[in-house]
Amino acid sequence: MGLIHSFESFGSVDGPGVRYVFFLQGCHMRCKYCHNPDTWDMKGGIEMTASEAFEKAYRYRTYWKEKGGITVSGGEALLQIDFVTELFKIAKQNGVNTVLDTSGNSFTREEPFFDKFNELMKYTDLVMLDLKQIDDKKHKELTGWSNVNILDMAQYLSEQGKAMWIRHVLVPGITDSVEDLTKLGEFVKTLKSVKRFEVLPYHTLGLFKWEQLGKEYPLSDVRPPSKESIAKANEILETERYKGYLN
Repeated sequence: MGLIHSFESFGSVDGPGVRYVFFLQGCHMRCKYCHNPDTWDMKGGIEMTASEAFEKAYRYRTYWKEKGGITVSGGEALLQIDFVTELFKIAKQNGVNTVLDTSGNSFTREEPFFDKFNELMKYTDLVMLDLKQIDDKKHKELTGWSNVNILDMAQYLSEQGKAMWIRHVLVPGITDSVEDLTKLGEFVKTLKSVKRFEVLPYHTLGLFKWEQLGKEYPLSDVRPPSKESIAKANEILETERYKGYLN
């Protein structure tokens, strides 16, 4: 049984083509710029079996055509790894493309998680991995957690040849220094299976959710990056060298 926070029937930025996106409930990270803090709570959400979830999404298959399919996001999708594995297994039995959108926070090579992760990867066509900050200390300040296991996950997926899209949110004064961007770019270059590398500009569209939850927004003084800053980040990261997956 999965706990689902919300759905999106026609996702266009959550993997190749048009996608049905499941946003699962629950996340351990506390990113200061999170635009979905209402997904943090491990309780709540809509209870649904993998079969029920697949049937709900499969109704929209005529819109997916050759490139589209199902994406599972969060919260943090890996916190419900058994549910995601069963959903993706059903999807692949029906010829549906599958994408896992994750921050990698749950990844470990310890059991029983590691066996479960490898089982999930059998039914996963693409992993969209958010690399929020390459510096471990700054990552802890930004999210409350280390990034050591997240970078290890990226390296493991590379070793296995699993297709990846890497995404990095550009937050002025926090994730946009030349030093950090250079280190991030160098790290991503070591990964063999990256199909796309994207810079996502920080935004405040989720600010109202913090207010509704009675939480103080930590980055209230931070404004979205300028076009010039985004262009500079793309240049440093050399994102143009990474071509699209199934596009």
